[in-house]
Amino acid sequence: MKICFPVEEDGGLDSPIYGHFGSAPGFVTFDTDTQRTGFINNRNAVHEHGACNPAAALAGAGVDAVIVGGIGHGAMLRLMDGGVSVYQAKDGAVKMDAENFMQNRLTKLGGNENLCGGGTHSCGH
Repeated sequence: MKICFPVEEDGGLDSPIYGHFGSAPGFVTFDTDTQRTGFINNRNAVHEHGACNPAAALAGAGVDAVIVGGIGHGAMLRLMDGGVSVYQAKDGAVKMDAENFMQNRLTKLGGNENLCGGGTHSCGH
């Protein structure tokens, strides 16, 4: 399974998870079967709320799940509609939350949560 984390820069497993999924400069991917990491540049990152298009950056990457600190409702629904599961980060670091994911210790989001601008997380947008 390939999981994806929004990050500011590619630090592999040592990367901290970026606060807002859509405007993250890039995404670290982690394959739970091979234990290999990769990096996807988010050329579509913009810093205006509602103008982000992370789905375009992830298209064709074979991502099965994303682990986020914050995410807008629309982005969450687009990912879920595309068959990508969305999970709430627990520790805020790729290495720790990859382990949390593999040990089933993360909360899977259902689409009704508000993780951007209030609710359980404020991403600043």
